[in-house]
Amino acid sequence: MNASVSDAVQRVFNFSAGPAVLPLPVLEQIQRDMLALPGVGSSILEISHRSPQFIDIANEAKARITSLLNVPETHDILFLQGGSRLQFSMIPMNLLLEGQPADYVLTGSWGKNAEKEAVKEGKVQVAWDGADCSYNRLPKQSELKLDPNASFVHLTSNETIEGVQFLHEIEAGDVPVVVDCSSDIFCRPLPVERYGLIYACAQKNAGPAGVTMVIIRKDLLQRGDAELPGYLLYRNHAEADSMWNTPPTFAIYVMGLVAKWLQEEIGGLTKMESLNREKSSLLYDVVDNNSDFYVGHAEADSRSLMNVTFRLPNADIEKKFFAAAAELNLTNLKGHRSVGGVRASIYNAMPMAGVRALADFMQQFADDNK
Repeated sequence: MNASVSDAVQRVFNFSAGPAVLPLPVLEQIQRDMLALPGVGSSILEISHRSPQFIDIANEAKARITSLLNVPETHDILFLQGGSRLQFSMIPMNLLLEGQPADYVLTGSWGKNAEKEAVKEGKVQVAWDGADCSYNRLPKQSELKLDPNASFVHLTSNETIEGVQFLHEIEAGDVPVVVDCSSDIFCRPLPVERYGLIYACAQKNAGPAGVTMVIIRKDLLQRGDAELPGYLLYRNHAEADSMWNTPPTFAIYVMGLVAKWLQEEIGGLTKMESLNREKSSLLYDVVDNNSDFYVGHAEADSRSLMNVTFRLPNADIEKKFFAAAAELNLTNLKGHRSVGGVRASIYNAMPMAGVRALADFMQQFADDNK
């Protein structure tokens, strides 16, 4: 698969939804530096988060992310822990205003999970719920019942389970838009200035499990009540430059390497989006050209670039599909246990060769089993 990988190491094409595939050059850099960072004499796993060496690593990661996403000076980047699950609570804890409920747009499982936690902290309104269509599409702007006096509006940019993705921004007037970008951060250019808060756990498209990036508009930092438990107050993390507690040092280091890979080897997020569209089209074309065999879950104009979801004629054929795929080193293709079917997660780091191999296999399997 790559000449730089030892013949003793057999890497599969890993279509896991997360933790997910990392760029091979990043893994090789980690491998080279694991025993001792150059000029440091210790592993990234061993050095203090207060050391000048780690502070340089964290600052470089933040600088590269700022450059990649064109983060304006109006926003701050925080490196936190706890994944999106913690953000589901921290966001309403910090951003809900007295007498002003939050609007939630429910486009799938993760949006529903976020709303379930938010109602524990205050009043929530559902601005749109795709339950009636089994979350196979996104809402039109005209379908959103947004409150102009809401504290914020929350949406999930990419639903990994259902395979639907916002590839455009919604209009919410002066209401801050909060977006969960956990599974598609860095997949395309993102107009950060249009969002009040962007959050993303890294383990799907930006790094390993352990770090959650929050990009928050600085004026919103003042909303949080000082009586909140310390870790749950965004302001504490911003004032301490993400070192209010010991940060996830290794995960931040890797996220910085991923950002470097995107900048120097891919050529930025516009190029990455083009590659992602090309990769996803290879799979969707096979689904569409074999509609008597493969049934895609998402409507065409709502399809995800990151998670391609579809079904086969029956459970027995699906089992045969997974077994045959595994023999070709195409792994982790089973859909989420809540919905079944097939899910091919083709995040940024999934090489084109892997997607081509899967597309070829899908076509051959359809030809052989119709």
